[in-house]
Amino acid sequence: MQIELWLIRHGKTPGNACGRYVGRTDEGLEPEEENRLACIREKGIYPGNAVVCVSPMKRCRQTAAVLFPGREQYIADGLQECDFGDFEYKNYEELNGRADYQTWIDSGGTGGFPGGESMDDFCGRVTAAFERMVSDMITGQLSCGSQMALVCHGGTIMAVMAAFGDPRRDYFAWQVRNGCGYRVILDTQKWSAGEHRLVLQSEVAV
Repeated sequence: MQIELWLIRHGKTPGNACGRYVGRTDEGLEPEEENRLACIREKGIYPGNAVVCVSPMKRCRQTAAVLFPGREQYIADGLQECDFGDFEYKNYEELNGRADYQTWIDSGGTGGFPGGESMDDFCGRVTAAFERMVSDMITGQLSCGSQMALVCHGGTIMAVMAAFGDPRRDYFAWQVRNGCGYRVILDTQKWSAGEHRLVLQSEVAV
């Protein structure tokens, strides 16, 4: 069975608008963002009848409610954004000049966040949670049909696609804007046989 899976980043939050590192902060969308997301919905870009899975964070649940009104939301725990630790809800201007921030910059963004998650820990958490979700789909614990939408976070999508995306790209090559994402094909028979691939069909850029 082939599943058309949409990986969608949540809409813009006040923190996103200010360039802040928004991880564990559970803030909602910007006041006008629901209108922008509604315009995306009206364009028919995303499938209205898809099964909807969401990160537990408010910004993801609100986004899903606008893009997929009336659809039940299945909470996918473990797919939350990275814990940015001491950098949480700060932006470049507030962090510039700090030794720990400069160390992180010098690492090319691959070093751990002080007081938060390392890149390896974050990607490991996300990929394990995604594999659990797919297992639930295959075993029927999560009824998915042929179309499914996962509304989550930019970092989450990057981690998933870096691990399973086809073609292969590194983590930072999978960055995506708010409200945008990727349409991929997940073949459940191949996945069950150990071929864990998400075959890219298109990128949604709106």
